Amino acid sequence: MNWIARALLLFALPVAAQAQVGGDVVKLGVLTDMAGVTADITGKGSLVAAEMAADEIGGQVLGKPIQIISADHQHKADVGSAIARRWFDVEDVDAIVDVPNSGVALAVQGPAREKKRIVLYSGPGTTALTNEQCSPYGFHWTYDTYAVSHGTASAVVKAGGSTWFILASDYAFGHQLQQDATSVINASGGKVLGAARHPLNTPDFSSFLLSAQSSGAKVIGLANAGNDTVNAMRQAGEFGLTQGGQSLAALILFLQDVHALGLKDAQGTYLTTASYWDMNEATRAWSKTFFAKTGMMPSMLHAGVYGAVRHYLKAIASAGTDDADKVAAAMKALPVEDIFSEDARVREDGRVTRTMYLVRVKKPSDSKYPWDYFEIVRKIPPEETVWPLAESKCPLVKASSR
Repeated sequence: MNWIARALLLFALPVAAQAQVGGDVVKLGVLTDMAGVTADITGKGSLVAAEMAADEIGGQVLGKPIQIISADHQHKADVGSAIARRWFDVEDVDAIVDVPNSGVALAVQGPAREKKRIVLYSGPGTTALTNEQCSPYGFHWTYDTYAVSHGTASAVVKAGGSTWFILASDYAFGHQLQQDATSVINASGGKVLGAARHPLNTPDFSSFLLSAQSSGAKVIGLANAGNDTVNAMRQAGEFGLTQGGQSLAALILFLQDVHALGLKDAQGTYLTTASYWDMNEATRAWSKTFFAKTGMMPSMLHAGVYGAVRHYLKAIASAGTDDADKVAAAMKALPVEDIFSEDARVREDGRVTRTMYLVRVKKPSDSKYPWDYFEIVRKIPPEETVWPLAESKCPLVKASSR
């Protein structure tokens, strides 16, 4: 029995007489970035991923149709919050999905808690969503900054990358990534030989890269994001740093970034990802369908939207209702089972713990077909990439767990 047949069987449950769905429709809103800096890794692809999860089970649950709408939050917290409130108050949306941008995500968390509506976060990175500002209705599905910094830095040190030079963007985000990475490198037995901070959106990384090259470090860690990461990697390729034996480790990097860069400039880069389209026959089959609809293979955030929506719909089927409290309880009780998730479960704070993967970007000569970009170096177990419950500030975490 293939994975599609198993999914249909899973959701083909008898509809109990007491099953209740408000408004006779299960309505999800994909709140995402349709035209901004993260549109390629979220955006239209997130909407398609949500639709594929619904289509997989026949477009209905508990005998009621599934409706999916979308909106662009424009990376503005006030815009995202206003959309969420309108969806809850006027359009009777049951759950919000994706929400790239941590500021927007935190702005949505409040009204969702107030209105008792589920939010399935795939796009944002802040750990506050399941720590200081956790909610019984908030589920952080794919990754957070703790996961990518700890996953990449510790795994690269274990793989032999013992000495580092860190290139960080000179503002709060870059400072935090540099600090987190340095802490993990030292704790893992590695050593940071030097560091440099660059202005945001700088066009010229030459002086910083020359410092990294002359340091003799085995690994150059990039504690930046977006265009800064892409430009730093492109110029590192022009300087021949990877060809000279040094490796790049990007603390936040996505499949689409590598596609934009090309393997010549991205080769040898280490990164942490929650999933990869080319892992097995099931992920390849799903991803080829996704490609036919979008023209690209899925990022880990697209895969996260698919898995989150699938689990949410499974929880509705199990609970026999779309009542948020009962669905949230079912989501935490049920095992997470989708083709992109391994050893995954939902913690009491709403964080999904999962196996993640240290990958290295392939050399051009090693890539055999389009989008064949990653070599999996090591599986990273869940306990290495999630905030320890013993240190949690989330009130949902029982005192005995601390």
